[in-house]
Amino acid sequence: MPLTDEILGTNADGSKNEEYCIYCFKDGAFTGDFTMEEMVEFCSQFVDQYNQDAGQQLTREEYKEILRQYYPNLKRWNTPCEDLPHATNPQKQQMIEEINALAIKDMPVIDNLFVLQGSFVNMEYHINGNAVYLLDNEESYWGTQVEKLNAEGRCFGIACNEKFILVSEYGQDGADAELVILKRR
Repeated sequence: MPLTDEILGTNADGSKNEEYCIYCFKDGAFTGDFTMEEMVEFCSQFVDQYNQDAGQQLTREEYKEILRQYYPNLKRWNTPCEDLPHATNPQKQQMIEEINALAIKDMPVIDNLFVLQGSFVNMEYHINGNAVYLLDNEESYWGTQVEKLNAEGRCFGIACNEKFILVSEYGQDGADAELVILKRR
């Protein structure tokens, strides 16, 4: 991922961090505590975006292999775990608990959230005959995507912050996005 000004991570004082992206590093800490293999698995779901940006047609498994070869070269994975600032944000854990308490049918238990840029996850919804976007493209959100249980090809997308929790359901590449819940926190 090219580290452009728009996606640079942030230090504890709010300044830009030149070494990490906002998806991995926010407010002076890593956004998630996971192994390199867990990071490979998470990032592999974005193979379609990678293919579009790189002009390639990799399968998810081919993309995983590229990530497994590339990640060991990154500072994040070369630094001893005990020397890394990890995200133990109590607000993040509270959001996970609130999402799971919604008990949405066919949504698996959420155990982690990641920082996602609004422009990357903002989808068009059709509400009362109008096409609307509910997220701010310039903001970052805690969120994740999980496959819907018992519904091949459908996913749940979650985006939340200190003000709300948004859960949507959609098909491949965000097709046919439906708002499941928008709850004020």
